Amino acid sequence: MSLDHLLTAGAHFAPEYDGGLSNHLPMALVALHSLGADAARLAAFAAAYAPRLEPAPAAQAWPAGDAWAARFGDPTSWPAYRSLFGDWIEAEGAADVLSQALPMLMPGCGAAAFHGAIRVASAVRAGHRGELADALAYWACRHLPLGGLPEAPGRVLDPQALLRRLHAGRSRKRLIFERMQAAARSPALRAEVARLAIDARTLERLARLSARAYAGSGNFTALHLLTACHAMRVLQGFIDDRSTALRWFWQAWASAVVAAGLKRLPPAPLRAWDRIVPVALASDDEHRIKLVDSCRAEEQAWGGDDWRRAASRATSGVVA
Repeated sequence: MSLDHLLTAGAHFAPEYDGGLSNHLPMALVALHSLGADAARLAAFAAAYAPRLEPAPAAQAWPAGDAWAARFGDPTSWPAYRSLFGDWIEAEGAADVLSQALPMLMPGCGAAAFHGAIRVASAVRAGHRGELADALAYWACRHLPLGGLPEAPGRVLDPQALLRRLHAGRSRKRLIFERMQAAARSPALRAEVARLAIDARTLERLARLSARAYAGSGNFTALHLLTACHAMRVLQGFIDDRSTALRWFWQAWASAVVAAGLKRLPPAPLRAWDRIVPVALASDDEHRIKLVDSCRAEEQAWGGDDWRRAASRATSGVVA
């Protein structure tokens, strides 16, 4: 089956399983396809991954006349939101819907540990309208506000300089987004978030820091920071006010860094892409697949070997 057919078939599954874990099937399929997987490999991955998933809830129509942002952050609203976005995309087209919806969604861009944004970006890359509707619905129903923005951006360009002043969080919550919420309540974090200046290289700086954080630690939250930066780069083309969008993204990104509690590991051997990509293609680990795909795409966008170092960490010790 082709990627398009598998994404269509994936609409039968709920966006989460096992008490709040994100359904990675569509995202991993798009990443595998980007890395060069053929139809047989895509089908095999889907067959292996699907048994853990739960069936999608019954369809619900969006209540006529209700403001579309009225149910942000309500996980039970996903069936109604997927109906709303499906109709909206059918009426106005994907690009117009994204340009209208993304500015409203960005204040909650940490939704489900960034998986709302990551899944939307993945659907954009695939050009699949049904999956885009489901992905936007997931972001909306898991919308994660972490507090308001300061009146104006700060004057410090280097986010790493601000992060050095912060201490790792101590939350023992199970899910990443819950630990992000706990971290965001810190007055110290809010003060440092307010000090960052946004310019044309802010997203690149955050992406590089994410790659270096994962390469140096193998931390699971750092992995999501990297794939979230990739998603943000894909989506920013649909956002007119990129500066404000990046301010919201930086707030969520910094909260996740604090929540991660990074610990340095010995360096992983640096691998060539022709050794990294086959490992990802053969893997049934959805996070390894997504990370390698994002690393390769980010290297093409920004240059340098930060991404290959992160991908080498993800495939260290694994033979295709």
